[in-house]
Amino acid sequence: MVSQPMASGPGELLLEQLLTAAHAATPMELPSLVQRFADATSLDQIDVYLVDLQQRCLVPLSDGPPTLDVNTSVAGSAYRAHDLRVEELPQGRITVWLPLIDGAERLGVIGATAPLIDGVLLRRCRMLASILAMVITSKRASSDSFARRTRSQVMQLPAEMLRAFLPPRTVGNSRAISTAVLEPAYNIGGDVFDHSLTSSTLHVAILDAMGHNLASGLTTSVAMAGCRNARRAGAELPELVDNIQRALAEWLPEQFCTGIFAQLDLAGGVLRWCNCGHPPPLLIRDHRVLAGALERSAQPPLGTPGLLAGNPWQVHEEHLKPGDRVLMYTDGVTEARTGNGVEFGLERFTDTIIRATAAGESAPEALRQLIHSLLDRQEKPLRDDATLLLMEWCPSSPR
Repeated sequence: MVSQPMASGPGELLLEQLLTAAHAATPMELPSLVQRFADATSLDQIDVYLVDLQQRCLVPLSDGPPTLDVNTSVAGSAYRAHDLRVEELPQGRITVWLPLIDGAERLGVIGATAPLIDGVLLRRCRMLASILAMVITSKRASSDSFARRTRSQVMQLPAEMLRAFLPPRTVGNSRAISTAVLEPAYNIGGDVFDHSLTSSTLHVAILDAMGHNLASGLTTSVAMAGCRNARRAGAELPELVDNIQRALAEWLPEQFCTGIFAQLDLAGGVLRWCNCGHPPPLLIRDHRVLAGALERSAQPPLGTPGLLAGNPWQVHEEHLKPGDRVLMYTDGVTEARTGNGVEFGLERFTDTIIRATAAGESAPEALRQLIHSLLDRQEKPLRDDATLLLMEWCPSSPR
């Protein structure tokens, strides 16, 4: 059990020293730095775990501790719930599991083990988890160590290229969150997603290129660069789509892709989007998919030569209610095959969405369960990329 708070000690100084040392440490030196903190604070040990690429297991950052299953372990419960979990061990020990979260993105967990963890020590462990999350995020862009730890297969070249351009899996604040997954995780060819937050707007995009090869990845990479380039220059949605169209026409005139580009007003919940030949997004309200709620006429895909004459891009608009979720997906999701060879289809996909969201899980956890439900029905590997992006407007829900 976790006892009541005790008087504060020198733990804050230890955390400061840890943060200072972590700046110069390599990723694989972090466990020894964390253990120094454990030794100085009467903890038996602190184990650091990162979630694997497909969010199925928690992988220890150091050699020795076992890999843990996200769905069945106490540590996995802390990861799924974004909250503390306590595990009782033999010989009167307990392990307190705390999630590693950077902003809105779940990175893994830490496990602090001791005979007793009082309130002061628990507070220090929480601070340690926050520091580690920031340190891990800052170092993983300049080191291969974290990628090696969290991969269970060899990454194919197109997937390696696309993943180098992707944003974090999840972004969010107190008013909105966006989270996405890509499968097959190690062999994606032409799907990408993008999301970004400003003080007033959540920007999201999902793209699906023709084919499943390196050329497909180049197509969506150019399209995503065009999207970001226009967005960062303050372009409105029609100008943003035009910028992508021009980039594809200039650099990859034989390629095209479909996509949705959307902006969510964080204050009023107004969703605006352009649909370029893509499956329409789905609106989830009160754990139900509202059939056809966001279905609008789609315009031709990006890169289509006939559009180079300057036809205007149509912007659609919908007022969301607090708690609404909008799900975007690529056609690899609905065209997946079940074990008996039957196409998954939109109706079955909709039923799966309802089951994944009805339990009241957070958006990242609901999406994790949704993609795993889809993959677990597959007898063979996916024939096409399957990408899901889920956004939620939650203006009155503190996070």
